[in-house]
Amino acid sequence: MTSTLRTLAVAAASAALLITLSACSTPTPDPTATATATEDAVASVAVNSPCEGDEGVTVVVDATALGDADDVSDTWCVSTDEAIVAADALLAANVTTEGTDQYGDQVVCRVNGVPAEDDALPAEDGSDYFEKCESMPAAFAYWALWVKPAGGEWAYAQEGLATQQLEPGDAVELLFTLNGEPAAPAS
Repeated sequence: MTSTLRTLAVAAASAALLITLSACSTPTPDPTATATATEDAVASVAVNSPCEGDEGVTVVVDATALGDADDVSDTWCVSTDEAIVAADALLAANVTTEGTDQYGDQVVCRVNGVPAEDDALPAEDGSDYFEKCESMPAAFAYWALWVKPAGGEWAYAQEGLATQQLEPGDAVELLFTLNGEPAAPAS
């Protein structure tokens, strides 16, 4: 009975995540606009520290749920005095993301190669899970996109990386959650 309830809970959580992500999906962006925005982002300066005030957009990658993730977790300030999309802020900070076979870049599967395909992720039931990036990541092991407006609180992003607009003073975080921890960004 417990196994059936757990299976139903995982299925419900997966369905809710899929519905949320599909609501965030957007039409294919205009290639001309994307190229211009990407060129601007590459020209931006990123330093390894959070931004102060409205000097730019703070980019955070947090993979501490995976244990030894020092080479993945970090914080950058992407210097900009104009709005920038999240994907361009990540690009300026030299953060790479990988989508899934089924959903492309609309679903983040890996950040800077983590979790690697051969990394065993422990499920709550004690089994090992290996992320293949074929479809939706497991409901217990996934990257979540968070945004924090200047002077505001962290919240799940309502758009994807390609369209989420960030103003100077805002912050964006890719947070890896494993078995419900961490449930939200630290600060």
